[in-house]
Amino acid sequence: GFLYYVVTSCEFNSSKLNDIEFTESYYYNKLEIVRFSSSVGKYVGYTEFGIKNAESWNNGPEVITRRGEKERYCFPNVGIDVESALTKS
Repeated sequence: GFLYYVVTSCEFNSSKLNDIEFTESYYYNKLEIVRFSSSVGKYVGYTEFGIKNAESWNNGPEVITRRGEKERYCFPNVGIDVESALTKS
């Protein structure tokens, strides 16, 4: 069979909002086809199928929703992750 999955992550070095990067990557058969990065601010396609999807999503409401994910999804959890890491070290 085929395997399709999405990986969402927040990468940060500090708790400042400008230092946080939100990424959402779409994979098919272990190959990344599309990625949204908050530092780029849009979807980027890596395959022919991914490029077509990225163009469509960048012209629709999907990209506007993803631009707010850094504040909604990442920022509230940075403090929790930093505190958890500091108490274990």
